[in-house]
Amino acid sequence: MNQNIFTNGEIVIIRASNELVTIIKNHYVKNMKRYSYTVDKYPSTFYFEEELMKRG
Repeated sequence: MNQNIFTNGEIVIIRASNELVTIIKNHYVKNMKRYSYTVDKYPSTFYFEEELMKRG
């Protein structure tokens, strides 16, 4: 299993829109071998690690 890059409660940036959001849930997708993340502003959408970036 890969290491989780982001943690719940962490504020990150959505690369496509440059929006600041807070991660509310993360889940390891076993067959894709990567994590998906749910954020506060869009709880019905999930993002993969490459779609988010750390702020700062």
